[in-house]
Amino acid sequence: MSLLTYAFVQRALLAALLTGLAAPAVGTYLVQRRQALMGDGIGHVAVTGVAVGLLTGASPTVTAVATAVLAAVTIEVVRDRAGTSGDVALALLFYGGIAGGVLITGLAGQSAATLNRYLFGSITTVDSSDLVVTGVLAVVVVACAVVLAPRLFAVTQDPEFARVAGVNVTAYNLLISVLAAVTVTVAMRTVGLLLVSALMVVPVATAQQLTRTFRSTLVASLAIGTAASVGGLLISVGAPVAPGATIVLLALAGFALTFPVGLLVRQRRRAGEPFSEQAPPFLVDEPHTVVPEEHGHEHGPDCGHAGVAHGDHVDYLHDGHRHAPHGAHYDEH
Repeated sequence: MSLLTYAFVQRALLAALLTGLAAPAVGTYLVQRRQALMGDGIGHVAVTGVAVGLLTGASPTVTAVATAVLAAVTIEVVRDRAGTSGDVALALLFYGGIAGGVLITGLAGQSAATLNRYLFGSITTVDSSDLVVTGVLAVVVVACAVVLAPRLFAVTQDPEFARVAGVNVTAYNLLISVLAAVTVTVAMRTVGLLLVSALMVVPVATAQQLTRTFRSTLVASLAIGTAASVGGLLISVGAPVAPGATIVLLALAGFALTFPVGLLVRQRRRAGEPFSEQAPPFLVDEPHTVVPEEHGHEHGPDCGHAGVAHGDHVDYLHDGHRHAPHGAHYDEH
């Protein structure tokens, strides 16, 4: 009998699918904000939430969500009020979170093995109630990330412009942080609190190797995250390996395969651009002379000289000055 016919494997596949969609959805905005490691920090704090659930007898998922959301709001407030000086406060929060989780787990009479299911994931032990909570949270995260994409992108890309345009930047920043917290708890049983940040960031980094627009990056990262989650689980079903670690390593393998392709595409794209970023700015009133037709070198896109924008044509850097094609001769600047 195929293992896929077992109920626990089917639940695990559905949980992997939900996680693969939710994690890159919010991870796209975190990468855009240059907060790629935020998920890792929230994961540390969520350990305390899990431990509180074990101590009180409540659902560890629910208490982890509440703790993670509180931590996310705190992080956003500290970043907004303290700026770079808030890094130390955030570090204290992260370290205190995981230390508090270990301490409270001991007080609850639970072993380290119990906490490991949340630290490193235990997707095959997901029950029906866990799946319902994970499903609801994942749908909320993906819906917000897709429906509110224009405003969330404006806030992450250029907050000053978004504020001038009338967007409530503070509210949307808080929303991104809360979505990150919810995503951490969604992926808690799939890849674990210590590896969740990888699933939020790596599919996005992989998609960026092959895409040029934010929308295409978002769509591609969802597809890559889903493929890594489901593929990693299927590999672990047929081999004695940890599902969470396999999912993350499969995502990293995807990045390793696409990085050379992305590098080649970027090089070809730069080679096709007519203007050099290193070229000095052109001054309209610069003096120039006429270079006769017997110049001996014909400038063009493939001539090997850097091009510089000048009105409706292109000047080419040559021997410390510029040559501008002008009829049968070149103007020399």
